[in-house]
Amino acid sequence: MNRHDRDPRSPAVEDGPRRTALHAVHEALGAQFTDFGGWDMPLKYANDVAEHQAVREAAGLFDLSHMGEIRVRGPQAADLLDHALVSAFGALAVGRAKYSLMATEDGGVVDDLITYRLAERDYLVVPNAANVDAVLRELTVRGAGFDAEVADESAATALVALQGPAAVEILGDALEELHLADGGTELSGLRYYACAPAVVGGIDVLLARTGYTGEDGFELYVAREQAEQLWSVLAQAGESRGVMPAGLAARDSLRLEAGMPLYGHELGARISPYAAGLGGLVRAGLKAKEDFVGRAGLEGAGERAEAEDARVLVGLRGLAKRPARAGAAIVEDGQTIGEVTSGIPSPTLGHPIAMAFLRADRAEPGTEVTVDIRGKHAQFEVVPLPFYRRER
Repeated sequence: MNRHDRDPRSPAVEDGPRRTALHAVHEALGAQFTDFGGWDMPLKYANDVAEHQAVREAAGLFDLSHMGEIRVRGPQAADLLDHALVSAFGALAVGRAKYSLMATEDGGVVDDLITYRLAERDYLVVPNAANVDAVLRELTVRGAGFDAEVADESAATALVALQGPAAVEILGDALEELHLADGGTELSGLRYYACAPAVVGGIDVLLARTGYTGEDGFELYVAREQAEQLWSVLAQAGESRGVMPAGLAARDSLRLEAGMPLYGHELGARISPYAAGLGGLVRAGLKAKEDFVGRAGLEGAGERAEAEDARVLVGLRGLAKRPARAGAAIVEDGQTIGEVTSGIPSPTLGHPIAMAFLRADRAEPGTEVTVDIRGKHAQFEVVPLPFYRRER
């Protein structure tokens, strides 16, 4: 399917943003919508801070159906992914997932994505919403000559996430069947960054223990026709445990507290993975594979990352109440030495936090820096990432 054609999952006004299969549910819940990556998505429902706190204290229910789902399968599926992405996938066990990068030829980032190994010759690649076309195109081009099929299943798939400390109990009440790769059937056997076929409330899903909030939780891939039913099952199972629908505003504040990058902010075609703190993924790929797309550019990026004037991703803690937003300059002696990529007043921590690219010689934790916030200066302290870690 051509992604530029009308998406059957997305009934939308002419030339307007696309809609997920759960759009009517969000409308009924009183959601405020925003255009995100060409999708009409719920920004928040009643209160984004309350939604954020629900995920930290109980559970939140998210519609992530704007994300892409690309199937790669065939005898050389692992070889194709090894060539197209930074990480090695041949050794990834069936039923496990891996966070990785698709690099540009010159060492930038096309997208950061999660790949699940569903079977010996079957993988599911999940790119960010705004990058589905680019990832699909690159997988197709880079896959030429490999005995493997690349198929876009995004239009047929919905994605619902249940995140928070109560997620295990809530899902446990609705879970009817689970088929782990090792033959197990208990939810406790589904490890972090693992996936398995499951039946939840009578609905077939791919159940993954992954997320973007810093909390324990699950992502459930389901046929778009059953998305509303699945949402209802989870909402009812979580009603007595404080589950709340949560929108993009809470998702962003949660991921920022957890120090997780957002494409277009901490990652991009002109941003080196080394600068973004993801050099470990690159080094593992360089060690594991003789060649992959972007290898030469990434080797050069590694050398540039060691230069004295290189900028690296850091965490910033506000020493006053005023938050810094994306694009704010970090200044010193009349010169710009960095730029804020994401910033919020942290609902969990009670003070402003931000991520920023900062000159490496000023990036030591404990260093105080000055951020220009619309012409007024505010002091921040460099701190390690992440800002928040859940109790395990």
